[in-house]
Amino acid sequence: MSESTDKPVVLVIDDEIDVVQIIELWLTDSYEVRTATSGDDGLDALDNTVDVVLLDRRMPGISGDDVLTAIRDCETEHQVGLVTATNPDFDILDLDFDTFVMKPLDETTVIATVERLLARRAYDTPVQDRYTTAETLALLEQTKTEAELATSKAYRELRERLETLDETELTEADELAREDL
Repeated sequence: MSESTDKPVVLVIDDEIDVVQIIELWLTDSYEVRTATSGDDGLDALDNTVDVVLLDRRMPGISGDDVLTAIRDCETEHQVGLVTATNPDFDILDLDFDTFVMKPLDETTVIATVERLLARRAYDTPVQDRYTTAETLALLEQTKTEAELATSKAYRELRERLETLDETELTEADELAREDL
């Protein structure tokens, strides 16, 4: 959370000023909201007090994908919601985001996304990874045909990754239960 307020800090980066302004309006009662209308300005506004970043994927100049890479190169961990108006393709599997949100946005979706990302900060990395993997699979399953999914090696690998994460989680839970006994 922000050191200057008790409110979590949300950084909104989108080249559409109307989108930035409406998200700021929706969030300002519960969060400290910072805004940027370019990737460069977004990176300038990013510091260790930012909890959540809502990042537009398609922007002129430095793209959201490149901003995401720069965010992940930071020493501080930030929860990132990748926002886009285009249907996701299998290339999203190469991106290190925490959740993916489709435009057009509405207030309920934006608030729920920020709350979900803030809640995930409490979990360790494997649990966060499992949530992200499961959400990405669900997103692809909603937007791709069965034929497209069946022919995608990356999709099959992601399904296998989720199965491994599920098995690991069950094993760790079983070990914890035994230690308690």
